[in-house]
Amino acid sequence: MTTPTPGFQPGDVLTRADIHPVLGGSGYAGICPAKEKRNVLLFSDSKIGERYGYSDGWLAEDDDIGPIFTYTGAGKRGDQSLSGGNAAIFEHAKKGRTLHLFIAVGKVPGSDTRTHKYIGKFKVDERNPFEIREAKDELGMDRNVIVFRLRPIGPCIREASDTLQPAPVSRFRFHRTAGRIARAYRRQRRLLQPTDANQVGVAVRDDLADAFEDRQTATGDTIVQLELSMRNSTSQLVFDLYNQTNNTLYEPTGSAANESIKQALAQLLQARRYLRRLAHQQPLHLMVLTPTLPREDLRDLLAEHGIGIVYRNDSGGFSEFEASTTTLSDTPQGLRCVDCPALSS
Repeated sequence: MTTPTPGFQPGDVLTRADIHPVLGGSGYAGICPAKEKRNVLLFSDSKIGERYGYSDGWLAEDDDIGPIFTYTGAGKRGDQSLSGGNAAIFEHAKKGRTLHLFIAVGKVPGSDTRTHKYIGKFKVDERNPFEIREAKDELGMDRNVIVFRLRPIGPCIREASDTLQPAPVSRFRFHRTAGRIARAYRRQRRLLQPTDANQVGVAVRDDLADAFEDRQTATGDTIVQLELSMRNSTSQLVFDLYNQTNNTLYEPTGSAANESIKQALAQLLQARRYLRRLAHQQPLHLMVLTPTLPREDLRDLLAEHGIGIVYRNDSGGFSEFEASTTTLSDTPQGLRCVDCPALSS
C-alpha cells in the first residue's frame, strides 16, 4: 500500500510548511513519522552528513533489481539503534506506511527557511534492508551507524548531484562489532514480518555465523566485519566474518544447495581481486561456511577456485575442507579433509 501525494511531483522544491500539511508529520527532524497520514518523511542533508563522515545518495550502479538510495539513520552520539525514527523506517511496511524522501537544496531567497527537493516514494530493500558501517559521532568517537538501502516505488528523480562519488582507491575497513549487530537487527526484523522462504535461509545463515564466530573467538582469534570499498565504484562488499588472526575470509550460506554455493563463490572471487593486496603475515584463505556438507560436485567447484569449506557436522561442531593449490583437472583429490567425519567411512 502506498499513499497519494497530491500536488507533489518528483523534482518539486518545497519547504516544510508546504510538505507537512500534505504528508503529515511536523518539526525539523531528519526522520518524521506521520501516523495520521500513514507516511514516514525522510530528509537528507549532505552538510550534516559531512560533519559525521558519511554521505547519503544514490549508488551509481544499479543491482539486478534496480536503483538504490542509501540513507543513514538517526542518532548523533554512540551506536545507532533500531529505535525511534530508525524503527519507523525499519517497520514502515509492517505498519502500512510509505517512505517519502527529500534532499535539502538551499533556502528561500532572503530568509533562513530551508528548501527540500522531493525525490519520490520509497520502500526499504526487502533483500538487504540495511548495512552497519562505522562513522564518527558528534564527539568524534567511532561508532556504528545504520545505513538503510531504499528502493523507489513509482516515479522518482535521480540526478547526478544526488549520486555518491565513486571511491578513488580501493579501501578496507574493519569493524569489530558491526557484523554481529547487523545479524541481531535482522533477527529483530524477522520477528516483525511474516517469514518467507528467503528469510528462513537468512536466519540459518545468521545463526551459523554467530555460532562460528563464537567458536573462533573462544580460541583467541579476532573476527571482524570487513568492508571493502572498490575503486571506481560506489558499492561496497561487506563480509561479516574475516579472521584477522590468520587472514581468512568466510562467506556463510543459508544452505548447501547449488544456488547458495554459487552466490558465495561469486562473492569470494570478487573479494579476492582486492584482498590479495592486503598486507598480512599469513597467506589469504577463502572459505565458504555452510550449515551442512555440500555435495561432491559443489565441493569440486569450490576447490577448482582454491576455496575451502567449513560446515556444521552432525555433532553440532564445525569440520573443515581446505582447498588444495592444485586444480581438480590435474589431481582427483582436490580437497584436503580436516576433521571430516562425513567422509571418513
